[in-house]
Amino acid sequence: MVVLGLGDVLSPPRVSKVTGSISTRRKYISIRAEVRFVNGDEAKKLVNEEGYKILDVRDKTQFERAHIKSCYHVPLFIENKDNDLGTIIKRTVHNNFAGLFFGLSFTKQNPDFIKSIKEQLPTDSKLLVVCQEGLRSTAAANQLERDGYQNLACIVSGLQSLQPGK
Repeated sequence: MVVLGLGDVLSPPRVSKVTGSISTRRKYISIRAEVRFVNGDEAKKLVNEEGYKILDVRDKTQFERAHIKSCYHVPLFIENKDNDLGTIIKRTVHNNFAGLFFGLSFTKQNPDFIKSIKEQLPTDSKLLVVCQEGLRSTAAANQLERDGYQNLACIVSGLQSLQPGK
């Protein structure tokens, strides 16, 4: 769905009575694509009938555990192996409080995320962006939208809401 915003395109110029100067209101037209949020059945239709390609944005470990056949994999977050002082402190806090307890790696946003996708998929591609719970896929879809992708969809509640093999 495309949303058009027309802001004061046809408005007449305003005259300031104090100074006598003329100023026109700013004219603009903005076009914005919206990310579709679909359930499992709708996602299946998008892929099978409408030609959507699946983009998995989960990290490498989750992707290797299980993934959809013939999907594209570009992680939104990658493991942070930087060794500057700030990163070492953050990693230590992360590992002591949450990371080790839940088995989570210390990550950072993938700096090549958009570049990697553009190398594999043109901006006119129809993409179903997926992750485990739906949070990363929503963030990724918003980034893709800002970078010119217009046909985007995400699965509500992510892959965890789907049953394998269906």
